[in-house]
Amino acid sequence: MGLQDAVLQTVESIKGSFVTLDRSKLQLFALSSFGAGALLCYLKCMKTIKTIPTGDGWWGKGERLMTEDNSIRRFVVKTSAEEIEDLHRRIDQTRFTDPLEDSRFNYGFNSAYLRTVVSYWRHQFNWEKQVDVINQYPHFKTKIEGIDVHFVHARPTQKPGQTVLPLMMVHGWPGSFYEFYGILPLLTKTDEDVVFEVICPSIPGYGYSEAPHKKGFNTLEAARIFLKLMERLGFREFYVQGGDWGAFITSNMAQMKPECVRGLHLNMVIARTDSTPQLLSLVIGRYLPFLVGFTKEDVRRLYPYMEKNVFDIMRETGYLHIQATKPDTAGCGLNDSPVGLAAYILEKFSSWTNLENRDLVDGGLEKKFNLDDLLTNVMIYWTTCSIIPSMRFYKENIKKDIKTRVDRVTKIYVPTGLAAFPDELLHCPRAWASSRFTDVRSFSYMSRGGHFAAFEEPHLLAQDIIQFAKKVERKAH
Repeated sequence: MGLQDAVLQTVESIKGSFVTLDRSKLQLFALSSFGAGALLCYLKCMKTIKTIPTGDGWWGKGERLMTEDNSIRRFVVKTSAEEIEDLHRRIDQTRFTDPLEDSRFNYGFNSAYLRTVVSYWRHQFNWEKQVDVINQYPHFKTKIEGIDVHFVHARPTQKPGQTVLPLMMVHGWPGSFYEFYGILPLLTKTDEDVVFEVICPSIPGYGYSEAPHKKGFNTLEAARIFLKLMERLGFREFYVQGGDWGAFITSNMAQMKPECVRGLHLNMVIARTDSTPQLLSLVIGRYLPFLVGFTKEDVRRLYPYMEKNVFDIMRETGYLHIQATKPDTAGCGLNDSPVGLAAYILEKFSSWTNLENRDLVDGGLEKKFNLDDLLTNVMIYWTTCSIIPSMRFYKENIKKDIKTRVDRVTKIYVPTGLAAFPDELLHCPRAWASSRFTDVRSFSYMSRGGHFAAFEEPHLLAQDIIQFAKKVERKAH
């Protein structure tokens, strides 16, 4: 008997069995089949959508208190004549070292251009005026897990017919909430169907958020605290957006409580690249990209692979090894010298914006930024003494193998929008991203921009966030 005959005989046998059943038994069979099918679908969904534990913590001084003050307090950034006089005195005592001839920014921040920046800082930069700029949006603090968490709350100007969507935007290192000041008016005032109510917190240990007093505070802890913050503000569902550490934190928020995160938008895409299929795609992708899901733009951004993804990264991650091992040692000097701190921070805003800036005498700093904005970000670190706790965040996240951490081996199931900027330090093709993000609603090859997307290209990033949210909202309704 051939395979076709066997199949036909089986079908006839099943058909004969149904013929012998009466109407009531057929109805019972149909209902049972439907119920079994529904149960299997439910079990499959329950098995598919995995979350990571939310956990709990206490990062205040001493023992955990029995009760915690849940109030939300208005906060105003202030300065004083004494603060500014101390800054100027330290700047005036700076000892500069001449740069090597023709070194440009390849040895770090070129000290010849540093003199220019410092002269502007000392004689033209107006910190009191910049404090007023910072205070143009309402600031608040609230106590969560024993530490004060700072955040900016920018409310929208709602037009008739517009839907207001809550959005949390999380910064990274060496940035701050101030990175979002250029994009806030583009999100809180729109001509689209949607407009955003934006929350910009400071990661604990950064800026005006209190630093943790105990070891172990990593992105998982920050994610839980920010989830508690959104709950305290009364948001049951909301969007989250981030780059750098903000991308890790917001991804963790989506993994912990996918029912709360309506959409996740990232401008730094994080996906594992050490699996066998991905390694094979690297070998094949340069020559036959269509076979592994690469586009021509992926090929342009990825290759030559060793130069762009190994050697360039080695040149740019010396800071990471220091901060992931002995952050307090290097931090002591940075916390004591404003010029040292500025050189350390601003060098990242040069090379991470575009690696070609390393070949420029001025590091290309003023191509995308102005000195007032750059120095305001530096001043947030300087006046709060937050450089050391911000550096500790690397040690807390990398002291164990981050690749085996629960969040790295758990997929993300919420609707996701990915904005791939061409000058980001690492490029992740959509084919790789899909291995981690199961519901990618948009993947945009951005026309320009690097690591600090909101700071560099606020209009481009705002447009991508808006189009992503509109896609999610259309499907939801």
